[in-house]
Amino acid sequence: MTNLKAAAFAAALVVGTAAACAAAWSQSPARVVEFESPLASPTPLQGYLRQPNSAGPSPAVVLLHSCNGNWARLDERWGRRIASWGYVALTVDSFGPRGIRNTCNSGAPVDLAFDAYRALSFLVRQPFVDPDRVAVLGFSQGAWLALASVEHGAIEKISRNKFRAAVAFYPKCLGSKGDMTVPTLILIGELDDWAPAQECRNMVEGRDDWGISRTHGQGVPVRLIVYPGAYHAFDAPGLERPIEFLGHRLGYDKSAADQAGDALREFLGDQIGEKAKAP
Repeated sequence: MTNLKAAAFAAALVVGTAAACAAAWSQSPARVVEFESPLASPTPLQGYLRQPNSAGPSPAVVLLHSCNGNWARLDERWGRRIASWGYVALTVDSFGPRGIRNTCNSGAPVDLAFDAYRALSFLVRQPFVDPDRVAVLGFSQGAWLALASVEHGAIEKISRNKFRAAVAFYPKCLGSKGDMTVPTLILIGELDDWAPAQECRNMVEGRDDWGISRTHGQGVPVRLIVYPGAYHAFDAPGLERPIEFLGHRLGYDKSAADQAGDALREFLGDQIGEKAKAP
């Protein structure tokens, strides 16, 4: 290697190392936190918490996992990324405290519907969180729960603390009125056969097969993005080779995942980022 090439290689190594260090310094490591005292709840929730290294109270995002659980994997995939954008990220473990492995066949226990607000209640008590700028983000089953958390109804009404925005990756929209209390973003694949995109289109347009949707124009508008050629779990890199699971096709789609990441970052920035900060 010539001296010129060696110098160029060394410079590239220094720049690459500095970039990696900067990324590492942008947030603190994830740590497991308990939301409640065992005396306050028979199933006190826990989760992975990440904090950005920024001054002053930060906006925050509550992450809700799918019917497979995998909360640690969700934290690695999205919690780490969201914290690097300057948000506190709290990935909820809804199954461990309840002794559940998954609910893909059995369906979710009814009380899971309150987990998002239990996480929100924890976050608003933390001095490093801006209580007026917290969003909920869910995936599959967690996406349905995120939508339910911000719809006009009993779940949203009983909570003293409120979410500022909601994001749902490939939720089941059938049965949801779409009468949202806050800005909501839905990201879904056109070929999803577990959570059909058409059901979400119907919900957004104020109609569904059950006849329970809102009157057109009621509630806060919902934005729907449908990714052509994408299946359920299109953001999961472990599914580069598509699989069949319980009769449904799951597969990673890098293009859809990248676009969804950009859409998520833009949406969070608009709804709970610096633009949304109270004067």
